[in-house]
Amino acid sequence: MLDRASNLPDLPAEIARRRTFAIISHPDAGKTTLTEKFLLYGGAIQMAGQVRAKGEARRTRSDYMQMEKDRGISVSASAMSFDFASGDRNYRFNLVDTPGHSDFSEDTYRTLTAVDAAIMVIDGAKGVESQTRKLFEVCRLRDLPILTFCNKMDRESRDTFDIIDEIQENLAIDVTPASWPIGVGRDFLGCYDVLNDRLELMDRADRNKVAESIKIEGLDDPKLADHVPAHLLDQLREELEMAKELLPKFDPQAFLDGTLTPIWFGSAINSFGVKELMDGIGKYGPVPQPQSANPRQIGPDETKVMGFVFKVQANMDPKHRDRVAFVRLASGHFTRGMKLTHVRSKKPMTISAPVLFLASDRELAEEAWAGDIIGIPNHGQLRIGDTLTEGEALRVTGIPSFAPELLQNCRAGDPMKAKHLEKALMQFAEEGAAKVFKPNIGSGFIVGVVGALQFDVLASRIEMEYGLPVRFEPSQFTSARWVTGPKQAVEKFVAANKQHIAHDNDGDIVYMTRLQWDIDRIERDHPEVTLSATKEMMV
Repeated sequence: MLDRASNLPDLPAEIARRRTFAIISHPDAGKTTLTEKFLLYGGAIQMAGQVRAKGEARRTRSDYMQMEKDRGISVSASAMSFDFASGDRNYRFNLVDTPGHSDFSEDTYRTLTAVDAAIMVIDGAKGVESQTRKLFEVCRLRDLPILTFCNKMDRESRDTFDIIDEIQENLAIDVTPASWPIGVGRDFLGCYDVLNDRLELMDRADRNKVAESIKIEGLDDPKLADHVPAHLLDQLREELEMAKELLPKFDPQAFLDGTLTPIWFGSAINSFGVKELMDGIGKYGPVPQPQSANPRQIGPDETKVMGFVFKVQANMDPKHRDRVAFVRLASGHFTRGMKLTHVRSKKPMTISAPVLFLASDRELAEEAWAGDIIGIPNHGQLRIGDTLTEGEALRVTGIPSFAPELLQNCRAGDPMKAKHLEKALMQFAEEGAAKVFKPNIGSGFIVGVVGALQFDVLASRIEMEYGLPVRFEPSQFTSARWVTGPKQAVEKFVAANKQHIAHDNDGDIVYMTRLQWDIDRIERDHPEVTLSATKEMMV
């Protein structure tokens, strides 16, 4: 278990101002819209795009793949960096956007290994949904501090106490209000900022503008009556009185330990409540945290540079066939042109063209610090789980790879293009978008994914990026397990089960099964061999 440092006192100022976090939610809760507004406040984009855009309206900046634009869902995690001024502090936010669609939970899981905190977005009308619950479990495993944003308060939503109760019961975490809504749906006027005693009013006329913020002296301030109708003001005072009695006060340490989540209410599409949430991340969010690794933990204040790959994205720029490895820096001060050791291959790599991301815009990263996320363009040398250091043989632990739940055979429409298909599939396998298995007997490939939508994504991307129409057909196998054990036992096992053996894109041995009964039989007949549903993506 990592020690979560509340505020590492001796961090260099550049590292201490960094906040690296992810946004998690159920599809359609408003995650991509919130991401857009963050960039708007960070001064990174002038006009935010909506996911389901009307006609010529701007397409959302952070969704860049054709299929995401067509379906209005985020499929690839993207990382964005921007500065944000709050009070007299200037923060550098590194925001990692995660796929909201349930089929992409593995990618999301890996993304959460690269951040220090998470923002959970909840739809005010629907409360805690299944996907939110799953992702929350992952945050729990990593003890990530969680900030909650209850979105869509300008539509008809549920009772505020109901929403809070549901979070506390379903997710077993204490909730404290950071703000409190005034009215709901059509009557939604804005929020009372509990942490700072401010009244935040919403401007319905201009979505990309923030309305006024009025400083008040507690709930008895006569100024309140000038801005809030009497019946809503009475309701606000009554509800906040109850909240004080029933809910815990905000405790920064409990939040950093992952046992308490502050909740903000707002409407991302109307830019409402977003700035308060960002102020909260800056003021209370964790600085870059220590990283678990073998043989030792890595502290963010170490002077030597160390980073690890948590995602690989192919063809980010349709004009260039490129592959970009997303690297989270765990320590040190990186500068462009640095020579780092690629621990898996023990070879030196000169990082001459690292990039920082702003949605689909990239710029060369002249420097980066612990907590930052940079992209390293490469031709396939970097894989998920790889570590880059200044020479020390460190390996980051805890980046998982899951056995796929759905398997299909993949064939090229044109049999003469089988070689091209192999190249395309290998590229997607390295990206972590799918598992690709090559059976020892017979030709063709078996592709494994976590959810059915991924087959559509793969077929669409192979056709778009490689000009190859492909067919996915049902496979005789239903699941795959990685095979480990003593060398002789594994060889004997492979010889006895030739029909079922395949290799994954890393060359590891995989047992393809039809029934759970197969797995039980092997555990009985070959006790020395282990069949595992996950493998750690380590070098």
